[in-house]
Amino acid sequence: MGTAGLACPSLKALCQEKSFHVLAVVSQPDKPKGRNLKVQFTEVKTVAVAEGVPVLQPERARNESFLEELRQLEPDLIVVAAYGQLLPQSILDLPRFGCMNVHASLLPKYRGAAPIAWAILKGEVETGVTIMKMDAGLDTGPMLTQASIPILPTDNAQTLQERVAGLGAELLVRTIPDFVAGRITPRPQPTTGATYARKIVKEDGRIDWTQPAQVVWLRVRGFNPWPGAFTCFSADDQSRLLKIWSAEVQSQSAGQPGTILRADPHELIVACGEQAVRVLELQREGARRLGVREFLAGNHLPVGNRLGP
Repeated sequence: MGTAGLACPSLKALCQEKSFHVLAVVSQPDKPKGRNLKVQFTEVKTVAVAEGVPVLQPERARNESFLEELRQLEPDLIVVAAYGQLLPQSILDLPRFGCMNVHASLLPKYRGAAPIAWAILKGEVETGVTIMKMDAGLDTGPMLTQASIPILPTDNAQTLQERVAGLGAELLVRTIPDFVAGRITPRPQPTTGATYARKIVKEDGRIDWTQPAQVVWLRVRGFNPWPGAFTCFSADDQSRLLKIWSAEVQSQSAGQPGTILRADPHELIVACGEQAVRVLELQREGARRLGVREFLAGNHLPVGNRLGP
């Protein structure tokens, strides 16, 4: 059971491991996307179709007709990764070995919908994967195995997700045989240190230039690719949306937060509440992503102007 890209390596690994037989894949319903709002397969469904695995897409996991389909499949184990819905007890109790979750954090830290983004936003130096046996709570079930991975200064949410997803797939296929053979005893999560990684919303991406440069830099990384860290700039006497896709912390600071300190073909530097950021890649609303040299060749960002709401 999975929907988002994080689950795709795990599905591929299960399909390619000859000792497993994937009966079906459950994914959220397909939704319209893009400018043309064309209905597109979920990322997991795309993989399932390529692997020739039947796909079920109930509106709600609690639907009785869907539960009956699951019962008829008689699964020994249900693996869940980035599915997007809480499962009812009727599903948790259905398989002989229960339901196993691939969670993208070192539990109990960052339970919830967006553990990868929040690990970057909070300045963590490492994250990882926890394979756990699911219970009725939100990522509160007993743990089976864990593996850690460093968060690199060059990581954004997309690159870190790709590495975490690969690690999760490897850990999953190693964990299942030992778990079903009784060689792994589920252990309760620690009672201290739990944190919650709430779902990211679009407005989270708005840059607050009064924050220290370190915080702005983390937000640029944590919100790439979605929703993107954004601000506004003045063009043609109008306020235009500006997304910042890549940046670095600069020690210099000599201006009000959001003030453009330097804008030339070599660098674009913006003051923050503490220090400043050097913008490396940015995008004007309705245009493509550009490096600073290309962007400034077609857009006027005078020194002394301020970015912001």
